[in-house]
Amino acid sequence: MRTDKNFINNEFVASSQGEMISVYNPATEALVGQVQAATTDEALEAVSIAAKAQKDWRTKTSTERAGYMHKLAEALMARKDAIGQALADESGKSLEDATNEAVYAADITRYHAEWARRIEGEIVPSDTPNESLLLQREPIGVVACLIPFNYPVFTLLRKIAPALITGNAVVVRPSNNTPTSAFEIAKAIQDAGIPAGIVNILAMDHGTAEAVCTHPKVGMITLTGSVGAGRKVLEYSQVNIAKSSLELGGKSPAIVEPDADLAKAAAQIAASTLTNCGQLCTAIERVYVHESVYDDFVAQLKLQMEGVKFGNRLDDASLMGPLINENSRLNIHQMVERAIDDGATLEIGGYIPEGKGHFYPPTLLTGCRQDMEIVQEEIFGPVLPVLTYRDIDEALELANDHQFGLASVVFTENYRTAMKVANNIEAGELYINRTPADPYQGYHAGWKRSGLGGDDGKHGMLDYTQTRLVVMNY
Repeated sequence: MRTDKNFINNEFVASSQGEMISVYNPATEALVGQVQAATTDEALEAVSIAAKAQKDWRTKTSTERAGYMHKLAEALMARKDAIGQALADESGKSLEDATNEAVYAADITRYHAEWARRIEGEIVPSDTPNESLLLQREPIGVVACLIPFNYPVFTLLRKIAPALITGNAVVVRPSNNTPTSAFEIAKAIQDAGIPAGIVNILAMDHGTAEAVCTHPKVGMITLTGSVGAGRKVLEYSQVNIAKSSLELGGKSPAIVEPDADLAKAAAQIAASTLTNCGQLCTAIERVYVHESVYDDFVAQLKLQMEGVKFGNRLDDASLMGPLINENSRLNIHQMVERAIDDGATLEIGGYIPEGKGHFYPPTLLTGCRQDMEIVQEEIFGPVLPVLTYRDIDEALELANDHQFGLASVVFTENYRTAMKVANNIEAGELYINRTPADPYQGYHAGWKRSGLGGDDGKHGMLDYTQTRLVVMNY
């Protein structure tokens, strides 16, 4: 079992009296680590340290900051095995997937480092003679980064890389379910020689996290999490009118047209729903199938999902892994039971397995209606409800009849249909004949209750800046 300390001002520091947070492997329920939660005073001191360090960091040229970030990417690659092992132990991922997540984190760090010479302002014509308007991009200051449990290594770098290249400092709160991988990343930050105080990583309880987010020196709060967590962040942001960037719930619809390659669609949808045991913000969580191919498609989808077995991925990487904890499993199972009581047909799955580990089987529900909870609420597990539609207009109406708008999918060989969906779907992303994958250079931003602001690409990087207008009269 490992024991970790919080990372403040480039040092691992023991908390004076914070409570211990125990970390369990969700596949075995074995205790794999402990970290002492930072006290509120310690966390607030970390914010003050970050604010002081940021004043020097912002004066470095963007290419200097990029140099540190390239070194960080190299350090992440050098430590990818250790990061991967920590992540696999705390999350139930396979060692290969966990190590690859560290590689992706290094990739996105390099990607944002390459924005160094592309953080551009604007020159705008003035209405006054002999005058220019200069719109500058400036860092915000200290950014509080709240990291989820499902992809904690990738998301941590997804947030701090754009924050650093634009001249900010960060205070990071990893999920208390998966904090140990964050402290392995902290070692890479030391290896890279990132100046002291620029990146601080602390385990915290909710009260301490609130104190950090409402500190006057925190100018931005970025969260990947639930809608409930997003509402709390918006409450925190009101205190000092801090900027918020929120990636919240998802309920990605997939529309399957009659001209689609049904075998390909079934395989990809099953994989999307079952990846990481369904704990993926953009996972397909509802499927709308044209009535003319419904029976054929459901048969193929059922075959795909039946072929996926669950178990400890450290023993067999081909298995589907566990949910993060027992509360998640119980909540998901209760949703499935309510759907069946409400008229859905259980095709496969839908039970709590015996033995250790928070496993839940691939679960397919047919005969679902649009008004069912299982269709309207995020599941965040390996459960898939299927519905039918008559024409593409009805499919769009059903897909858009929702509180969430993160990602969406359409399978069709007709470019007219694809463009109609592209121009009318109420979601931040549409994937045509493939399932969501969040390209680094895109913009991962939700509509409706799926969030505010976004991650990745030019626009994700610029979210970590604020503007200054300089009016120059000559």
